[in-house]
Amino acid sequence: MIRKLRMKLIGVSMLSIFVVFSLILGTIAFISYQKVTSDADDTLAILAANDGLFPKDKEPMPKPEGTPPEHGRQMSPELPYESRYFSVLFSQDGGLISVNTSKVAAVDTDEAISFGQEVFTSGQTQGYEHSYRYTVVESDEGIRVIFLDCWRSLSNLRFFVGIGVLVFILGMLAVLLLTILLSRYIVRPVVQSYEKQKRFITDAGHEIKTPLTIIDADAEVLAMDLGPNEWIADIQEQSKRLTELTNDLILLSRLEEDTAKAQMLDFPISDLAEETVRSFQSLSITQQKEFSVSIQPMLTFCGDEKMMRQLFMILLDNALKYTQSGGRISFSLEKQNKSLMICVFNTTEHIERSQLSCLFDRFYRTDRSRNSQTGGHGLGLSIAAAITAAHKGKITASTEDEHSLLIRVALPA
Repeated sequence: MIRKLRMKLIGVSMLSIFVVFSLILGTIAFISYQKVTSDADDTLAILAANDGLFPKDKEPMPKPEGTPPEHGRQMSPELPYESRYFSVLFSQDGGLISVNTSKVAAVDTDEAISFGQEVFTSGQTQGYEHSYRYTVVESDEGIRVIFLDCWRSLSNLRFFVGIGVLVFILGMLAVLLLTILLSRYIVRPVVQSYEKQKRFITDAGHEIKTPLTIIDADAEVLAMDLGPNEWIADIQEQSKRLTELTNDLILLSRLEEDTAKAQMLDFPISDLAEETVRSFQSLSITQQKEFSVSIQPMLTFCGDEKMMRQLFMILLDNALKYTQSGGRISFSLEKQNKSLMICVFNTTEHIERSQLSCLFDRFYRTDRSRNSQTGGHGLGLSIAAAITAAHKGKITASTEDEHSLLIRVALPA
């Protein structure tokens, strides 16, 4: 349980940090990309207003069309000298009129025409073509496609994002290492409390067993002296129930201890299952409940035979208790791939799907009044889950119609 708690703590911490870091990095990258695009569009707006060229040095540098003067970005006088651009002019029907590549060295006339035709055919008015930001402007002369070289800005942006991703990965690894190291200290109070709880259950259980044994013995003596007596019978019955509850609590506490070691030996699990099922078949007949069995023969399993016998008995006893008269019970044991599958099915009056996740909790009862009539303390399935975990298996519960219950136990073969 403590190990699972640590894993959950580490998982939640890493997921939270991953989400936060991803949002931060993504937001910065998005804003940076928008800034590069915005600057390029501002420059293209100037070129579009001057037929694909910058105005002469002595002319005032215009601001993008439609931008309020008080909010317009002041263009640098160096902008015409640091910008690389070219334009292609088409007629309305797509015919080539002129090409201007005098302000760019990386693109020749043929490449400029190819870029322009791709943009003209696409029908887009703005966008990126490779590392060139373009805009499409209609005028009396025709349709002009203006391209601005954004390679340097985009390259810097990619470098920045790459460094950010690298720092992000290294940061995640560092946080993972620190979380693994510090999680021991974080869960230490929980571990100490849990150990004290288990120790109390074990010690109190042993202390309670002695007076219960004396009470039971004294009740037997009184029964011999006084003969049949309903009060003495009630004392014996309640003493028996308390003894069973104490033994179950001690067993569950031991099973959940990390130091508890099951005696793992190979044994014929098919024979064990047949032997255990046989005793419940006679009970199902007397209680008028249909019982079907399917056990694959000659199966062996490396585990604790005593624990596995108790697992079978708990599952079958639970199914028998909560199956109404005339209902159905089925038990199956078979090998599937690399797992041994134990399936116990039974019909029941009603069980909600929301209750399935709580079935393996201590003292949980789906119907308190019914459980008080059928006996038990709500520890059976908790012990079954602990036995399964001790054998590194998995136990699950499901229902198809909320009037039946299927418990599956998958054990490593």
